[in-house]
Amino acid sequence: MKLDERQRAYWRSNLTLTLTLLGVWFGVTFVGGYFAAELNTLSFLGFPLGFYLFAQGSLLIYLVIIVIYVVVMNRMDRKYRMDVRR
Repeated sequence: MKLDERQRAYWRSNLTLTLTLLGVWFGVTFVGGYFAAELNTLSFLGFPLGFYLFAQGSLLIYLVIIVIYVVVMNRMDRKYRMDVRR
């Protein structure tokens, strides 16, 4: 099955969005974890910052990533006319 130009553009946009959000996920999960000891020298609401980021902050960021993905994909579906229901 050969893709037309509209479908290729949609796929490129989809990959760009996915890789960008995976980069954010990687940064929050692994880069933040790498610096957790240094972050624990600071406090936020009485908790060590490293602990707080992984206990609360990372979960909130993961939810934001999901919301961004859903909103942007819905816009892309409309832009590239991929939301046509049969």
